[in-house]
Amino acid sequence: MSFETLLVERDGAVQIVTFNRPKVLNALNTQTIHELEQAMREAAADDTVRAIVLTGAGEKSFIAGADINELAVLSPAAGQRHGRRGQMVFDAIEQLGKPVIAAVNGFALGGGMEVALAADLRYLADDAAIGQPEIRLGVIPGAGGTQRLTRLVGPGRARELVYSGRQVAAEEALALGLAERVVPADEVLEAAIADARALANGPRQALAAAKAAIRAATETPGAAGVARERELFLALFGTSDQREGMRAFLEKRDPSF
Repeated sequence: MSFETLLVERDGAVQIVTFNRPKVLNALNTQTIHELEQAMREAAADDTVRAIVLTGAGEKSFIAGADINELAVLSPAAGQRHGRRGQMVFDAIEQLGKPVIAAVNGFALGGGMEVALAADLRYLADDAAIGQPEIRLGVIPGAGGTQRLTRLVGPGRARELVYSGRQVAAEEALALGLAERVVPADEVLEAAIADARALANGPRQALAAAKAAIRAATETPGAAGVARERELFLALFGTSDQREGMRAFLEKRDPSF
């Protein structure tokens, strides 16, 4: 399917989704959210897609936030619908049974940071800046930002970032646990694609189970989370991933998943 606000390309088993509204710093509008939902649905259904990379067109911005020209004229009812749609789509990224890496170039603000937070891994260009500046517009993050940010950095740091609305530079983001890697700006996309290729060659079923188990650790209290891990662990026995992985170990060779 072709899109107007996204570019969707393939690098082998890696799907690269580029937010493509560079004239407005890739700001998220209703159409972009709708197209992102469709792209994620197609990636989930396509067994030949084993990993996804999200990035932004141009050098200035991953996603500079929501399209304020659109948001400013929404009625309360329309604003609620818009917020629910964003939450649903970003939840779909987080819950997708495949690894998702955000290659953050330039600004990832507001909804842009929320997209990055929904990914499994965040690789930031060394000149990138992320933040949740919604408070300065008289609102708060509305697509999961307060929840995912708190899980990553804890409530105290989340309060400081959301209350102030300040931008966080790449190195501070790394120190806070908001990024897994900081990469020179002209290398960040290729670094994300290279690691996505490696993940794409890994055990598909086991990676999906690992993603679900780790998510349970942030969403499910104590014993229930451990029970979910046990359930996912046991479900892998008898799968092609488990059979090949253990056979390869015993035969002293690299597995072929």
